[in-house]
Order: sequence, then C-alpha cells, then structure tokens
Amino acid sequence: MKSFITLIAALACCGTLWAHDPAAEIRLNPDRTASNHYAYPIPHDVTPPTLTAAPAGYEPFYIAHYGRHGSRWLTNNRTYKKPVDALTKLHKAGLLNMQGERLLSTLEYVLDASQGRAGDLSDVGAEQLQGIARRMYHNFPEVLGGNAQVDARSTIIIRCILSMQNATMALRACNPSLNIRTDASYHDMFYMGWGYGEDTLANHIRKEMYGLTDSIYRAHVQPGRFIKQLVNDSARASQLINCQQLMRDVFDIGGNMQSHHQFDGLSLYSLFTNDELFELWRMKNIYWYVHWGNAPQNGNRMPYIERALLRNIIATVDTVIATGTRGASLRFGHETCVMPLACLMELDSVNYSCDDLGQLHKHWQDYNIMPKACNIQMVLYRPIGTQGNDPRDILVKVLFNEHEATLPVATDGPYCHWTDLKAHYEQRLTHDTQWAEPAHWVNPVQTW
Repeated sequence: MKSFITLIAALACCGTLWAHDPAAEIRLNPDRTASNHYAYPIPHDVTPPTLTAAPAGYEPFYIAHYGRHGSRWLTNNRTYKKPVDALTKLHKAGLLNMQGERLLSTLEYVLDASQGRAGDLSDVGAEQLQGIARRMYHNFPEVLGGNAQVDARSTIIIRCILSMQNATMALRACNPSLNIRTDASYHDMFYMGWGYGEDTLANHIRKEMYGLTDSIYRAHVQPGRFIKQLVNDSARASQLINCQQLMRDVFDIGGNMQSHHQFDGLSLYSLFTNDELFELWRMKNIYWYVHWGNAPQNGNRMPYIERALLRNIIATVDTVIATGTRGASLRFGHETCVMPLACLMELDSVNYSCDDLGQLHKHWQDYNIMPKACNIQMVLYRPIGTQGNDPRDILVKVLFNEHEATLPVATDGPYCHWTDLKAHYEQRLTHDTQWAEPAHWVNPVQTW
C-alpha cells in the first residue's frame, strides 16, 4: 500500500468536501429545504459517486452498515390535520381567498391519503432501499458474492423492518445464494435505536434544546406575507389562528410530498418565496444540529448517545476478522442514530462544532447528512488469498451516503489501517464519563 498522507492533509481535503453554498443549492432544488425529509439524492438528484479501487493486493471482505429507513409518511397524523383545522376555521369565518381555498383543498387531499399511514414507509422509500442494496452488491461483489453471510437487523419500528425487507430482497435478487438472516427485537434496541436504553441525561439535554429552538423560530420566521396571500383580512386571521405555526406546518407537509409518487406534480413550494424557504430551512438546520450534533449548545454531548452502536460495530468487526468470515452486517434504524454516529465517527465535517448558530448554515447542512435512507458503510479489506485473521493486515474505508468519507486518522486516499481507526474510536469512547453505562452495554457484539 502507498505511504499514508498526513492527518492534516486529510482534514484539509475534508474542508473542500463541505464547501457548499446552501442558498444556491436550495434555489436549484427546493426539496433540500425538507432537511430530514429530503429524499435520498442518489440517483434521483445526483449520480452515484465513483469509488476508489481497492489497494493493490487487497480485496474487500466485509461491510459494517447502519442505515436509516427510506422515505415515509409524517410520523404524527396531527401534523397533517393541524393546518387543515386552522384553514377550516378561517374558511368558516369567511376569510380565505381563492388561493387559501385551493390550499385547504390540497391539504384535505393529503390528509385523507395519510389516514392510518403515520410513519409508514412510502413507495419512494422502498425504492431507495432497493437501490442502495443493489449498488452495495455491484460495488462490492467480492463481499456479497457466492454464499456470503448477511446478518440484517432492524429496530422494532415497522418502517425500519420494511426497509430491511426491501434491502435484503434486492440483495437476494442480485445473488440468490446469499445466506441472509433477519431480525427485529427489543433485544437489540439499546444499541440499534437510542431512547430505549437509560439515557436520562440525553433526554434532559434535548428538552433544553426544544426551548432554544422554539425561541429561535419565533424570532426569525415571519409569516406575514405568507398569510396575506391566503386571506382577505390578515389581522383577523392572526386573531383566530397561530399564523407562524400554519406556515411551518404547510412547509413540513410540502417538504415531505417528495416521499410519495402519488403526489408527483403536486407542490406547495410556490406558496413561499426563496427567502422564506431558505429561512425556514435554516431554522430546521439549527434544530437538528443542536438536538443531535456536536453542538456547544448541548455540551458537545449528543454524539455519545451512539457509543453503544459504535462499540457494537467495533466488536462485530473484530469477530469477523478473527473468524475469517465474508459478508455484511446490515443495521436499519433512524436518522437520530445515523447523524450522531457520523459525528462520533468524525466522518467528513459532520462533527463540526459552532458557537454562532447564525453562521451554522455556511458550514453544516442537514440535507447533506441525513436525507431519508442516509447510511454509513464501513468496508474492510484484507490481503488477497488470506482469511484476514491478523487485524494489522486489515484496511478500511467508510462510505457516508455512498461517497468515500474522510476519516479522523492518517489515510492513503480513503483507506486507513483498521487498527489505527479502532484505536482512535476506542480512545474517543472513553472521552465522556458523565453518561450512565448500563451493565448490558459492555461489548454488545453482534452474533455472527
């Protein structure tokens, strides 16, 4: 393998990777304002990245994966119903103009379609997981060829289980000889989906962040122009309903329409100016950052909610290396796990820390981090012709949303030594000592 470049050079490369102009990107594609509802961009928005060839004399043999479920319906039916109720109140008061009546009719149609579907995986979401799985197979046929083992696990949430089903079905279609096991159980929830363990400190921090983000929304989102286009008396309308909340609810529903083929051609973005879309997105970007990111506002603590998941990944990798197995461990969960895990793993610039939230959008964009179906794939390589039992011989690279991520240790291109990356993460996992550690979180190895 070539000589490793320095860590400083790797971090400089990382900076260019995240040199984005979000205002221009949003003007080009308003769907990006949907933040965590942004549909997975590959291949509908961008083409799959070209991957660096394996180092000479090495071949991939194992993939450690954690991915979010695909596009879905909004998780609470009240989100669909609240704006319908607000507009109905204005309608009964005789305040809606023609545009307001059209919006009410559109939202009633969406509400009717959503009945009984809260949080369900959508048709677009199923396609996303199938596509990711097919590309995984074609990118790494050495890993997933023949009778390779695939251990697939999901959180107990149905959209995640169906995401696992769609991914494994796509892999089976690519290679009927795969040995695939699937599971979804409370047994694994303490590392597969945070919030099911004993993170009382994390929950306390997040409650504090709700107060912060609510105050920021109130200060920065101005609904005046938005409401005036819908009613014939905005002063009376503001006495009957919360106009800012209506604006935010319509924005959220409009952003999630990209999750469904049945809403193709139906858009609510024309109700917002470019500046309003940008400001609404900027507020949502701040929300996700302070709730789940490496934010000083939360004490830089939230990445550590995924310490058990990272320990699971490390322990399972070590087991695979020791046994010489070939295959993949697939884990299906949520963006509230992927994003803090990416922070904890220090992939690209996801772990960015920023005191000035007014400047955050220039350096950190949620739609680049956690679109629907966002995923992390850690790919391990061993010398050709070996069983890979010596960890010192193992190389690794990480794909984040299918592009080769920069890493926090010295690399040669996207590749580093597994022992270096493992040592860095193990040291990082001892950094925060204020988390309560339940006994059953010790070395949560995924059975192979």
